Amino acid sequence: MPSKASLFLGFGIMILSGGAVVIAMDWPWKAALFPIVIGIPVFCLAATEVLWVLFGSAPGDQAMDFQLSRHLPAKVTLTRTLQAGGWMLGFFGAIVLLSFPVAVPLFVFLYLKLQGREGWGFSLVFTLAVWALFYGLFDRMLHLPFPDGWIQAWIGLG
Repeated sequence: MPSKASLFLGFGIMILSGGAVVIAMDWPWKAALFPIVIGIPVFCLAATEVLWVLFGSAPGDQAMDFQLSRHLPAKVTLTRTLQAGGWMLGFFGAIVLLSFPVAVPLFVFLYLKLQGREGWGFSLVFTLAVWALFYGLFDRMLHLPFPDGWIQAWIGLG
């Protein structure tokens, strides 16, 4: 029997990535480039997962399916899941409030220091490298405009 979770996730990712590509087709080329370049491969990978789940294994095969961390106590698993969700929501919130170019290095630094418990040197060097790659690729090479964050627009820094 196909895994309902894998099918649901695969179809959901196909809908989201396909929708992003379709919506981006009406945008100016520079703005549409990122969602198209990411959305098409993601759609194809999700479609492959759906097809794999539907047709990939014979009835007698015992393919390994996604499982929760059964070797850990339920409270630990729940705590880790909520932490991961919190980090993702925090990143999305930082993007909206501060803008992408500010949120990316801020998120990387805070994640390394708070969640990863890395030292100051590694955290600063890695954050600087991520910022340089992000700035060099999206701003200097591709000249992609990022909208201002709500805080930047509110105080007039944009």
